[in-house]
Amino acid sequence: MSTYANLPAPSPEQGLNRYMQEIRKFPLLEPEEEYMLAKRWVDHQDTAAAHRMVTSHLRLAAKIAMGYRGYGLPQAEVISEANVGLMQAVKRFDPEKGFRLATYAMWWIRASIQEYILRSWSLVKLGTTSAQKKLFFNLRKAKAKLGALEEGDLRPENVAQIARDLNVTEDEVVDMNRRLSGGDASLNATVGSDGDSVTQWQDWLEDTEADQAADYEARDELDARRELLMTAMEALNDREKDILVQRRLSDQPVTLEELSESYGVSRERIRQIEVRAFEKLQSRMRELARGKGMLIPA
Repeated sequence: MSTYANLPAPSPEQGLNRYMQEIRKFPLLEPEEEYMLAKRWVDHQDTAAAHRMVTSHLRLAAKIAMGYRGYGLPQAEVISEANVGLMQAVKRFDPEKGFRLATYAMWWIRASIQEYILRSWSLVKLGTTSAQKKLFFNLRKAKAKLGALEEGDLRPENVAQIARDLNVTEDEVVDMNRRLSGGDASLNATVGSDGDSVTQWQDWLEDTEADQAADYEARDELDARRELLMTAMEALNDREKDILVQRRLSDQPVTLEELSESYGVSRERIRQIEVRAFEKLQSRMRELARGKGMLIPA
């Protein structure tokens, strides 16, 4: 994916409005067009096809990046990191899984942005697990809920409560609180002023437009369910898999009439195959979920 040097890139000199105007020039892709471009990339490593998939989703990356404006970081750099995540998503996208690229890419984009925020906040890596990252993005909110926003160490009862709420150890809570409160920079350090109003780091910390805790939880849950789905699909034969994907896993489901013409059978026969395939898939997913200690709704 080294052919993206000619992608539009946001910069402080250029201004975000100019960048947004540039990326709006790239047309969105229809489902069939996206599928064909993805196939060209997967089968032939066609960089021109990959380039079109990336440029058509730059608006998505920018939109997601705008949800992370509450950390005092240059917005142009956040968007650039979002674009890195988008390119990684295109590189790994499999059009045969039945999902649109936008659905798949949003998780890569968010992960890339969040990793950038974590790197930028400290020279020492703040966290590597999902729980630790969730702790970083939500510690201030948890402290505010307990009325514990004062500087210094937290009281033991507050540490215990936050550890339970965020599913981390008490030592991790204490360590993260010290890093955010005094490590690289105090949350009360002044970063700007406007007349009589003084802006501090803590004023930037909470992002009201994105719930990072929910993002991590949703991504972990979605990844686990997707893995179950892909594994369970192996229980279906090729015809069952194709019909189920086109009828239930596609953004624009194919009609029974279209599939009946494609397979040369009646619409009722297609419906029967779809129902049977769905039942087999559900049964296999529940079986796999039980083995992993997960709960799949009936």
